[in-house]
Amino acid sequence: MANGTMDHDEGAELTTAERAAYIIAGLGLAAAGAKPRPNPLLNVLALAGGSYLAWRGYVGTCPVKAALYGVGDRVAELSDRS
Repeated sequence: MANGTMDHDEGAELTTAERAAYIIAGLGLAAAGAKPRPNPLLNVLALAGGSYLAWRGYVGTCPVKAALYGVGDRVAELSDRS
């Protein structure tokens, strides 16, 4: 993050299938959180988590994927060498 703005290089790029899965899972989780439940904290967590997941799918980058696999094609380069 530079000067308070997010760089697209901060997260690994998602494929089209991954983006669709993120959006569908995020909207499903948010919808489940919108139902009234005895514990309102779980509702808030489900709404927040689902919204974040859907947003990550919309944006097309994922910092968790970047942390696990690295940013860019570095993983592909390493697997091509073997």
